[in-house]
Amino acid sequence: MRNTEHIAPVDIVLIGAGIMSATLGTLLKQLEPDCSIRIFERLSGVAKESSAAWNNAGTGHSALCELNYAPEKEDGTIDISKALHITESFEISKQFWAYLVSTGYIPSPQSFIHSVPHMSFVMGDKDIAYLHKRYEAMAQHHFYKTMQYATNPEQLKQWIPIMMESRESNDAVAATRIDIGTDINFETLTHNLIDHLTAQQDVSLHLEHDVTHLKKEDGLWRVTVKDKATGEHKEVLTKFVFIGAGGGALPLLEKSGIPESKGYGGFPIGGQWLKCNNPDIIAAHEAKVYGKASVGAPPMSVPHLDTRIIDGKKELLFGPYAGFSTKFLKEGSYMDLPRSITLDNILPMIETGLHNVPLVKYLIEQVMQSQEQRINELRRYFPAAKEEDWELKIAGQRVQVIKKDDKKGGILEFGTECVTAADGSLAALMGASPGASTSVFIMLDLLKNCFKDKINSLEWQQKLKEMIPSYGRSLADDAQLCADMRKMTNEVLGLHSNL
Repeated sequence: MRNTEHIAPVDIVLIGAGIMSATLGTLLKQLEPDCSIRIFERLSGVAKESSAAWNNAGTGHSALCELNYAPEKEDGTIDISKALHITESFEISKQFWAYLVSTGYIPSPQSFIHSVPHMSFVMGDKDIAYLHKRYEAMAQHHFYKTMQYATNPEQLKQWIPIMMESRESNDAVAATRIDIGTDINFETLTHNLIDHLTAQQDVSLHLEHDVTHLKKEDGLWRVTVKDKATGEHKEVLTKFVFIGAGGGALPLLEKSGIPESKGYGGFPIGGQWLKCNNPDIIAAHEAKVYGKASVGAPPMSVPHLDTRIIDGKKELLFGPYAGFSTKFLKEGSYMDLPRSITLDNILPMIETGLHNVPLVKYLIEQVMQSQEQRINELRRYFPAAKEEDWELKIAGQRVQVIKKDDKKGGILEFGTECVTAADGSLAALMGASPGASTSVFIMLDLLKNCFKDKINSLEWQQKLKEMIPSYGRSLADDAQLCADMRKMTNEVLGLHSNL
């Protein structure tokens, strides 16, 4: 018989020590200072999967440069509704981070966030026409009033000199630029949050602890954890479980057995970057420049030439190049995908595959690419690129959500989705971009669904408005409120003041 250590019951169990668990834990400890929290992480450190600096783009996703957030409709008009939602969500994240900096929770904003212009860049008459319409639609809203548009080569040379260098004079190109964009090191941010969180009373972090089972008993969750260092098993009873384990969330959601988990599947997509190793080129580029996705490419594979600031050092990357692996995590198992298939999700997964043949074709082509082919793709954006100046770097794994659909049988969701038990005692977060950037908004939404008895209490409402001054009001509808909040967050976080 297996010996199992029983840990004292706690209020909150967080699975995964990434940006999502760190954000939720920080919010809950601020709202309920007396609550007890246990964080279980299967790896040997914090933020080693999706939150790791080189495992994501580091973009403060706020719909400033990502073209897929403002699609062109069949009638030729541009729909910016999703862009507005993502922009507001990111502004909420900035308010929360500013609160944490101003209260000393985070020692220095320069450790994780920097101003970097966000640009969109397109080639060819069709995409130029789209970009101009997108610019006209977005520039009318106060969120994007400082956005600029250019087709003039001389202007573009000032903005993106290396991208215009050696470009054919008859190349039709256009770009938009907005200076309020940011680059974020989510790895450092996660460390900042976890370090301060675990210094609080009755909060503990357990590294190399793999959650193996979840079961609801008598109103509490029994969470079984394996200590990977000793091989011993532990059990803890808790009122609430958050599964924030990145690609590992789906298998744990399935183990929970909640009805809401039925029919969900996952499709893993890997990523690779070309990392520049030439200091002169790195110094000459100063922007996050996003292009247009290839036909069949997932939104997370939109090509971009990106300035990064990682651990105080300026970097430059291009990509991502998509890949396929049956792993759900970079440090996962090749059996992750096969093990995730159940009687409840096999049909939606099959239907999704049939409806996404271009995606499958695209992934096969990406996997088969040579380094020379990757460099040729880079040269579309940086014509003078030399192969010796770039090295291949493996990025993280993302699991795109597959779920049942009444019309199509199964659909593939590109984005972030939170699955919540009906009684609010368990929540699981799945998906990809813009996840980390909008983590605060996502966790606020989770609090509304899972802590309905407390969210409207006077104490919680007062604290939420202290942490997020615009809480309960619309930044998208109120230009002055938006300007005031941006002025405050920019000053506290040391960001560009051009509102």
